[in-house]
Order: sequence, then structure tokens, then C-alpha cells
Amino acid sequence: MAIRWGLIGLIVLMITACGETDGAPTPPTSNDTMTWPDLTARPLPQPSTSIRYREGDAGVIDLWIPQGEGPHPVVAMIHGGCWQKSIADRTLMNYAAEDLRQRGLAVWNIEYRGVDEPSGGYPGTFLDVAAALDMLAGAAETHNLDNGHVVAFGHSAGGHLAVWAASRRKIPQHSPLYRDNPLPLGAVVNSGGLADLAASEPVTLKTCLADIKDLLIGNASEHRPNPLADTSPTELFAPNAAIISVNGSLDRIAPPALGRQLTAAVLDAGGEASYHEVAGAGHVELIAPGTDAFELEANLILRELAR
Repeated sequence: MAIRWGLIGLIVLMITACGETDGAPTPPTSNDTMTWPDLTARPLPQPSTSIRYREGDAGVIDLWIPQGEGPHPVVAMIHGGCWQKSIADRTLMNYAAEDLRQRGLAVWNIEYRGVDEPSGGYPGTFLDVAAALDMLAGAAETHNLDNGHVVAFGHSAGGHLAVWAASRRKIPQHSPLYRDNPLPLGAVVNSGGLADLAASEPVTLKTCLADIKDLLIGNASEHRPNPLADTSPTELFAPNAAIISVNGSLDRIAPPALGRQLTAAVLDAGGEASYHEVAGAGHVELIAPGTDAFELEANLILRELAR
């Protein structure tokens, strides 16, 4: 499957990342940070198999199975793209998934409806993520997966959804997003994540969050006065997993302050969290095998799966 990084969306995002601040801190520029074409020009690896968790184009999970008998430790992978399918779909993570597969890990790379798709946003985007992750419990025996200690890896908007997934046991029963017995996660690698929606909105690109926030979290109402209450993880803390935030020092989409603030919020709530900053890295390096940033994240994933 070809990467669905829409050409117009890519151009807008790259121009914006170079020139738009929207009140965000302006880190030093560097000609050495990667651009999206630096990653997507590579040959695109393909998954071992695909699994359908519901009808529709977005109801798909790509499974990457390593060599050996198993049972294989599992990474639940959630792509970013500003919650918009016109920007990215799950295949943007194929490079990272194949690297992890070669390290002996199974990768459960999920798709979900973006806010720019029918029934996407609230609650569809969240229901898709929940359903795709929870399907792992029933698929473990069939595919010889060890789902006893799953590590989630979410990049950018996917970082938000991964930390949300680790926090959803705290969602109130009256919420449309509530589900019994959600898949437990042992840890989350929040990779350049926009996990705290309130903190992320003023510092990330306007086109990435502010312009689509109402679609993502839904509108306030008499019965739901705070739309962040079941959509932003920091409203649900402490999470039921260790939250490991990794940020590039030159990231304009997810500035390092977001990772530091999230880590402090988790610790203040009595949870387990750590923060790692990669000097000289931007947003793309975080999911590009061969970079210092991705090597750090891969080692953090391996460490957590060994716990």
C-alpha cells in the first residue's frame, strides 16, 4: 500500500513547519534535521499480514511477525498525521515497524478514522483505536503473540492516542468511549506526542490541532460540559502504564516542553513516567530507523518488554 501522505497536506505542513509559529517557541534551525521525503523516499516495507477489525477502509490492522516460533513480544503502533488521514495513514510507520520486526518484535500497526473521514473525530477515532487494540487479546493465540506485556508506540497525534489508550480505564461509564476490560498496556513510548491536548494546542501547528480540535473532541453540551474529560489523557490520570516521552530538541510540531510537561503531570498524579530529549533531532527522526532518536526509542521498547 502506498503512503497516503497527501501531496497538498504535505506541502502545507512543511511550509507551515518552516514559517508558522502560532505562539510556539522557535528553536534553532538546523539543515541537518530530516524532512518527510527523507523518510518516504526509502523503499516501503510491507507487513506480514493484515487483519480487519471492522468494515470500512480504516478498519485494518497490519501485523508484522518476526522470525522464530514465538510467542512474540508485541508493540502496539499508532501513527500520527495530526489526526487527519489526508496527511498520513498507518503506512507511514512501516519503516519503524519493519525495523522492530527485525529486532524480534511483533508489531500491531493499527489504522483508525481521521477527523477528515466520515464518522471520524469524536467518537469514531477513539472507538477505532480502542477496538483495534482490544482485538489483540483475541488474536494472540492465532498469531503466536505474547500479549501479557504490550508496549504502545505512538508518534505525534498517535502519541496522544497511545497515552489515551493507557488511561481509558478511568473514562466514566456514561461516556460513549467507555469500554469494559480494555487491553492493558505495560508502557507507552510517547514519540513527539501531542498527548495533552490543552497544552499542545497553543504550541503545535494551528493546522495540526486548533483547526480541527472541535472535530476531534466533540462539542460541549449540557450532558458533556468538558469535551476534554474523556479525550485528553491528562484529564484521566494516572495512567495504567509507564509513560516514556521522547522528543527531538528541534521539533517544531511537538516542542520538547510538551514531553517534559506530560512527564511532570504523570508523576504528580502518582504514575510512572520518564523523559528523554534527543539533541539535534526534529519530528521525522523519531520514526526513521537509523537515527539516534529511533535507536533510543527502539532500545526503550526492548527494555520495557523485558520487564
